Amino acid sequence: MKSLAALCALFPGLVFAAVIGHNVPAPEMDRARLAELPAAQRPAWQAYLDRSDRQMTLDRATLARELNAGDTVPPPPTAGRMNAPLDREPAWYASDEARAIANTIVSFQTPSGGWSKNQDRSRPPRQPGQRYANDAETMTLGTGSFDEPRDRFWTFVGTLDNDATHTEIRFLARVNQQHPSDACRAAIVKGIGYLLMAQYPNGGWPQVYPLEGGFHDGITFNDDAVVEAARLLQDVGRGAPEFAFVPVPLRRQARAAAARAVNLLVAAQVQVDARPTIWPQQIDALTLAPISARNYEPRGLASAESAGVLLFLMQQPRPTPAMKAAIASGIGWLKAHALHDHAFTMTPDGRKLVSQPGAGPLWARLYDVATGRPVFGDWGKTIHDDVNEISRGRRNGYTWWGTWPQKALAAHRRWLDEHPGPSSWGEAD
Repeated sequence: MKSLAALCALFPGLVFAAVIGHNVPAPEMDRARLAELPAAQRPAWQAYLDRSDRQMTLDRATLARELNAGDTVPPPPTAGRMNAPLDREPAWYASDEARAIANTIVSFQTPSGGWSKNQDRSRPPRQPGQRYANDAETMTLGTGSFDEPRDRFWTFVGTLDNDATHTEIRFLARVNQQHPSDACRAAIVKGIGYLLMAQYPNGGWPQVYPLEGGFHDGITFNDDAVVEAARLLQDVGRGAPEFAFVPVPLRRQARAAAARAVNLLVAAQVQVDARPTIWPQQIDALTLAPISARNYEPRGLASAESAGVLLFLMQQPRPTPAMKAAIASGIGWLKAHALHDHAFTMTPDGRKLVSQPGAGPLWARLYDVATGRPVFGDWGKTIHDDVNEISRGRRNGYTWWGTWPQKALAAHRRWLDEHPGPSSWGEAD
């Protein structure tokens, strides 16, 4: 039998698929970990954790008080698309339909000020005693799944996942512009306060707040969570028309929080051998190191999330030298890792990466941090180097290859006209 090295020498184009590792759970934020920090930083993090605990207690106690002993508990919210559009003509936001959606949104705001995810906001308002969030997506406990909730009836109660919270705030702001409402304004101000309260001392945001544990405690770039929170606070801070009613002191706080988030984004760009690359899906809140998420989402460099970060950095009106360097190196890395002449398409055996001359460019969703090579996860927490070798369900149920960076690359070409300087990965070194 020929050795692997001999086969590779005979057939240079031959690729051997392999299980190259196993996913490990992300560390969560707890008090024991504060010892990892310099002593001067610990009080701010301790205060953050104490505040998170108080808010969790408040959210649970407020819901419990809504029902008397013997009352029937309403069914949980029905999962579905949000149906709170942000792209309609201004006049639509004064319509009965939009105002009804706004009423439902206000009713589902948690006592802490955030919202849960995956709920149809066009449905009737929340009933007394009805939970703020759906049942957990993972219904079976004790499986060892990384996204297994501690309480499947209390999960994502306040989140930035799947565009939650920032979308509700923006929708209410549009409605309030067309049909001023004390209820909308109060919910918007409370939502802004939620974002300020949920922000980590270093400028990032967890996926879920109050903290829920697991990978949800990581600073989350997935679904543009940090970017969208920072973008909204920037709009509040600059007094955008829809937020002109926000009190000046709160606008100042929003502006400062957004600035901390921008600094965090620059600091979180992954360095490999002292060379900047791109960003992960999520990072550890204390160390800023890449971490895993769900069973099939290993720690890695993430092309989709990085495209969102780069677009946001390029939208900053006065980019610093550090921001310019981060943009240049991130864009250059994406250019260097584009795959041409392939398509990720449906076949009789499910979605697969296939040769297709002229197709592309494509980027893998995740790349190994050390090697920069594409990696793919499966249900059993295995990590693979070939998407075609993972289970059919995982290939069909996740976009492992896509075109996300194209928009960032196009924006960068325009951005360079106004901000000349390093334009590629190599030139940014």
